[in-house]
Amino acid sequence: MSQSVIVIGGGVVGTSCAYYLTRAGWNVTVIDRGAIGGGSSAGNCGFVCPSHVLPLTEPGMVGKGLASLFQKNSALKVKFRLDPALWSWMYHFARRCNERDMLEAARGIQPILESSLHLYQQLMKDEALDCEWHERGLFFVYRDRKEFDAYAPTDRLLDEKFHCPAERIEGDAVLEREPALKPGLAGGWYYHEDAHLRPDRLMKAWRANVEASGGTFRENCGFQGFIRKNGSASAVKTTQGELTADAFVMAAGAWTPMLAEGLGCKVPIQPGKGYSITMPRPKICPNVPMIFPETRVAVTPFDSGYRLGSTMEFAGYDETIDPSRLKILRDGAAPYLQEPEAEPVQQTWFGWRPMTYDGLPIIDRAPAINNVMIAAGHNMLGLSMATGTGKLVAEMLNGDEPLIDPKPYRSTRF
Repeated sequence: MSQSVIVIGGGVVGTSCAYYLTRAGWNVTVIDRGAIGGGSSAGNCGFVCPSHVLPLTEPGMVGKGLASLFQKNSALKVKFRLDPALWSWMYHFARRCNERDMLEAARGIQPILESSLHLYQQLMKDEALDCEWHERGLFFVYRDRKEFDAYAPTDRLLDEKFHCPAERIEGDAVLEREPALKPGLAGGWYYHEDAHLRPDRLMKAWRANVEASGGTFRENCGFQGFIRKNGSASAVKTTQGELTADAFVMAAGAWTPMLAEGLGCKVPIQPGKGYSITMPRPKICPNVPMIFPETRVAVTPFDSGYRLGSTMEFAGYDETIDPSRLKILRDGAAPYLQEPEAEPVQQTWFGWRPMTYDGLPIIDRAPAINNVMIAAGHNMLGLSMATGTGKLVAEMLNGDEPLIDPKPYRSTRF
């Protein structure tokens, strides 16, 4: 008889866990407090980016962050409030902004990013999910020559430590790589290995795939706690009643700290609010996804649309859409692209990224409940790390030898 598992959270990480557990023979039910595939899994920029090896905790980030708080139209915003968890998070983040801790985190980030890319490639081959998958790389584009040159040491570090170099492209040669850019830019750094997809279409297609394999999804089914016996969980209490299973996966993203009572470990996740604008493809539309580091705006050309995204706002679980944050996206793309926008706007969106202060996710058994796995805290890389996470969770629940070392993601490190 197959074992049963309940996955708490129907975002991209929870759905990936459901997929790999279903393939491993588990009877899977996914529950979510809202819609399956909502939250940050739907409106992000769709990057699958092994180039994003380094965490945010780079040397000098504290000074840059403090300076940006006082700049008009800064991508970073902190809503100052009496919140001990936020200030504890900020303190521990600041302590890790040094080269040693940055490299330690990067050594944990790279295996799961690389594993995820390969698993996505296999997923598209095996399942042919209709999600506008493309392997066209990712382009970091700069206006200012100093800023462009300043990235060179980072590129050397990525090459020497992680074998992840970029192609340096000078001046107007960027137009050969991406004709939608404006002339007169300083240059760009191009990562050949990255890919992208349309995340809302991925979630729809992946859900249908899991359901076709016997998995069940229950929307508007809020988690209310575990029913425990002898160190294990036997069921979950939900807004739709009690649901029993042999094992459980907590994959609730930024909501995980609100649901973590009794797990036996700290879950220092802060919601980092991001925004995006989705619209039709401009007449002069980019072919390659891009990031503009000077304004911290990302651009994704989908087959069926076009998206501007980014910003990082620590404002708790604030559900309002601030028009000034959307303006930052528009203003941040305008200096680089011949046609940075198109009408009509199809969607304005926000979502909470689950930010840990060390930049690494938590993928581990809960210390206090031995049949509960935690799979949360993927920062800004939930989509990029989803397949690797789902595969690792399935391996750990099955008792198989994991393909990547799970030690960097242990729940007891905080």
